[in-house]
Amino acid sequence: MTTLPPEQVNRIISNQHQDPFEVLGCHLIEQNGKSVWAVRAYLPNASEVWVVIPEERKEYPMESVHHPHFFECTIETKELNNYQLRIKEGDRELVTYDPYAFRSPGITEFDLHLFSEGNHHRIYEKLGAHPTEIDGVKGVYFAVWAPNARNVSLLGDFNNWDGRKHQMRKGKTGVWELFIPGSKVGEHYKYEIKNIEGHIYEKSDPYGFQQEPRPKTASIVTDLNTYQWNDKDWMEKRRHTEPLNQPISVYEVHLGSWLHAASTEPGKHADGTYAPIVPVSELNPGSRFLTYRELSDRLIPYVKELGYTHIELLPIAEHPFDGSWGYQVTGYYAPTSRFGTPEDFMYFIDQCHQNGIAVLVDWVPGHFPKDGHGLAFFDGTHLYEHADPRKGEHKEWGTLVFNYSRNEVRNFLVANALFWFDKYHIDGIRVDAVASMLYLDYCRKEGEWVTNQYGGRENIEAADFLRQTNHLIFSYFPGVISVAEESTSWPMVSWPTYVGGLGFNLKWNMGWMHDMLDYFSMDPWFRQFHQNNLTFSMWYHHSENFMLALSHDEVVHGKSNMIGKMPGDRWQKFANVRTLFTYMFAHPGKKTMFMSMEFGQWNEWNAWSDLDWSLLQYEPHQQLKQFFADLNKLYRTEPCLYSQDFAEEGFEWIDCSDNRHSVASFIRRDKDTNDFAIAVCNFTPQPHSHYRIGVPEAGFYTELFNSDARKYGGSNMGNLGGKWTDAWSMHNHQYSLDLCLPPLAVLILKLDKDKTAQMMQQE
Repeated sequence: MTTLPPEQVNRIISNQHQDPFEVLGCHLIEQNGKSVWAVRAYLPNASEVWVVIPEERKEYPMESVHHPHFFECTIETKELNNYQLRIKEGDRELVTYDPYAFRSPGITEFDLHLFSEGNHHRIYEKLGAHPTEIDGVKGVYFAVWAPNARNVSLLGDFNNWDGRKHQMRKGKTGVWELFIPGSKVGEHYKYEIKNIEGHIYEKSDPYGFQQEPRPKTASIVTDLNTYQWNDKDWMEKRRHTEPLNQPISVYEVHLGSWLHAASTEPGKHADGTYAPIVPVSELNPGSRFLTYRELSDRLIPYVKELGYTHIELLPIAEHPFDGSWGYQVTGYYAPTSRFGTPEDFMYFIDQCHQNGIAVLVDWVPGHFPKDGHGLAFFDGTHLYEHADPRKGEHKEWGTLVFNYSRNEVRNFLVANALFWFDKYHIDGIRVDAVASMLYLDYCRKEGEWVTNQYGGRENIEAADFLRQTNHLIFSYFPGVISVAEESTSWPMVSWPTYVGGLGFNLKWNMGWMHDMLDYFSMDPWFRQFHQNNLTFSMWYHHSENFMLALSHDEVVHGKSNMIGKMPGDRWQKFANVRTLFTYMFAHPGKKTMFMSMEFGQWNEWNAWSDLDWSLLQYEPHQQLKQFFADLNKLYRTEPCLYSQDFAEEGFEWIDCSDNRHSVASFIRRDKDTNDFAIAVCNFTPQPHSHYRIGVPEAGFYTELFNSDARKYGGSNMGNLGGKWTDAWSMHNHQYSLDLCLPPLAVLILKLDKDKTAQMMQQE
C-alpha cells in the first residue's frame, strides 16, 4: 500500500525535489487509525530492500511503489532510530544506514545568518566535507552553497558516482546539505549540480580540503584535526612579536621547480607511507615532484644554511595547470596534492618552525580560472564572478574576477585567508595582483569597463574586502605579516584600517625594483647620469611599510636571470650582483629574493625543470652562495639594519649627490640603542684609494662587511679591518673617515665602541 501520490515519487526519480527529506527516510503517519512509520527509499540498481532494526533484530521487506527502484514499507513501533537498509543489487548485498534518517541539519540558522552577512569567519568548518558522528553513527557531512541550482547531488566512491542516490536538501541562503553514514576519510567526491534548465555541472568542492593530483579533479574527504603540532613555543613567541621591528629576509620558492627526484625513486608521506609518484610534466620526462616531507629534509636545511628568516611559497593552493605557477587556483582550501597530503604540508610547516623559519604563502583572491570543475558558473549562474564581463573577466589572463559585493563570495575569501593561518599555522600571506583588484579599468580599454557608483575607477568593494581581511587576520593572529603586491599610487596600502588604510603591514616596493634593475643593467659609465635611480626611493619610503623584492617575475619571459642583467665581463657581472644585493640589504625595507639568485643562475627560471644546481661545482657560484649566507647573517645580527626600517630617524644620507663617482653613503640607526651602521656604495669598476665621508662620532669604525672580499670572488680591496676617524668635518659631521672603496662594491662599517673607549682611556 502506497502512502505517496505518484507525482511526489516522480520528483524524486527525476531528481527535481529540493528537499528529498520530505519524501525519503522515515515519516510518522496515520494509517487505519494508527500511528505508523513509513520508510521510503530511492535506490537505483536495487532489486530487493529490507528495513533492519538492530535493537529488535527484525527485518521488514520494502515494496516497489510507482517505480521499480522506489521502495516503501510501514512499521508499527514507538521509536524508529538508527534503522538500517539491507539492499540487494544483483549478486551483491550491503547493509547501510539511511542518509535520510538523519534529519537535523548540520549547519545552524546562526551559521547561515553569519554566512549571508559575509561574517562567518570559520565557514570552512561548516561548508565542505566533514567527518563526524551523528547519533552514534560515523559518516561525513557535506554542505555546499549553490543558491540558484535546481538540484544538487553528491557523486563519489560511496555511490559509484551515481547522482541519483544521494540527493541533497536545500536550506536557507541556498546551502545544500546531506550526511552520508559510512562515508569516510579518503573517499573521492564531487557535486552534481543542475541548473534551472536541467544542465548538469560536475564540480569540485569549493571548500574541499584536498583534491586529486592533476589532471584528475575530484575532491577528497579529509580530516585536518588529526595532526599533532610541535610548534607551540614558536606560535606563542609569534603572538608577542612585532614583525616590523624584526629582520625579514624572504627566500621565495616555487616548490615544483626548486628540485626534482627521479621518477623511479619512491616518495614518502609524513607518516612514512609511500606517496604516489606525480610526474613533473612531459617537458621533464623521468622526473617527479619531491613530497612535502622530502622538501622538509632538503629545502629547510638549505634555507637555514643561507640564513633566511622566511620561506615564501608561490601559491600552494590546488591548481590544475603547472604553467600557471599556482596563480590560477581551483581549490582554495586544498594544498596542492602534487607534493603530498594536507598532513604532509602541515609537517613541512611544523619543521620550518622548529628550525626557526617562518612560512609565507602567496594568496590569490583577485581572480580564478574558467575550468569546468572549478568556481566558474558554479551553480549554472555567475555565482562567484560578475555576470557583466566588463567587471567579471580578466581578458589578458583568461580568468574571472570575484564579485566582492556578494556577501557569501566575500565570506568565502575572507575565511580562506584565516583558514591557512588557523589550520596550517602559516606566518603570513603575500596577496597577489592587488592592483588588479583595486582598479576597475585594470588592463581594460576604454568602453571595456564600468565605473563605480561615484563615477570613479576604484573598486570600492574590493578595497573594503581587503580591509576586512587584514583586520581579521591581525585580530585573530597577532605577529603575522600580510604583504601586498601593489604597484600603483593607491594611498595607505600598509596603513591600519582604523585610519582608512587597506590594513596590510607590508607592501612590495615595485618602484625601487624597477629603478634598481634599470640602474644596474646600464654600463657603469652611464650611471653617473642616473644617480636619481639610487636615491629616489627615499623620497617616498616613509609613506608605506615597504618590502624590497626581486621576485620570480624579474627572471622570466625574456628578462634574463639576475646575473645576466648585469653589464661587463664575467667578473663584473658577479661584482654587480654582490653590489646590488648588499645595497638592498643595507637599504631600509624588508627583503625578498627568488630562488636561484643566491648562486648566480645564468638561465631564466624554468618552471618545468630544476634550478641549475650543477653550477655549484664552480668556484664563482660557490663564492656567491657564501656571500648570501654571510650577508643574511650580518643582516640578522645587526639591529641597525632592520629595527627602524620605517622610521625616519632610522635612515640618514651622508652623501647621495656624488654622481660623478657614482658613490652613495648613508647611516642606518638602531631603535633601542645608539648603535648605527654606515654603508658606502661604489657603483663603478673604478676603485677610490682615498674617499672621505663624514661620520657622526669619533672612533674606530670596523669594516663589518665588504662585498669585494676575496672569499666572495672580489678583488679583496678594503680597509684592513677598519679605520680611525680624523677630526675633519665633512658632510655636516664633525668627523670623517678616509676610506678605500673597492670597485663595484659596498662597505658596511660600524663604530667599535669598546675599542674607541680603550683608546680614549689610554690617551
